[in-house]
Amino acid sequence: MQTPVNIQLIGQEVAIIWSDGTETYFPMGKLRAASPSAENIGERDILGNQYGGNGPKQFPGVIVTGWEQVGNYALRFDFSDGHRTGLYSYDYLLDLARH
Repeated sequence: MQTPVNIQLIGQEVAIIWSDGTETYFPMGKLRAASPSAENIGERDILGNQYGGNGPKQFPGVIVTGWEQVGNYALRFDFSDGHRTGLYSYDYLLDLARH
C-alpha cells in the first residue's frame, strides 16, 4: 500500500508525494466536494432509507487549513467552511487522483 511521505499546501492545491515517488495534486474545492463523510454523501439505514448527502456539491473558495493523519490508512482535512469529518483513505485519494 502506498503511503504519503510529504504533504504540502501549494496555492489552491494539496500536493502529496507518495512512497513510490508519485506526486498527486488536488484542487482544494474538489477535495472538499469529494469528502467521503456522511454529511457529504449521506448514509443508509438497514432499511435502505437515505439520510443526509443533499448539501452543496461545489465549494468555490473553500480551502484546506490543515490535515491530520488517521492511523496508517487515511488523512482527515480541515476546511475553511468548518468541515472536518471525512476520512480520506490513501486508496480513496489515489483513486481520486486517477479520475
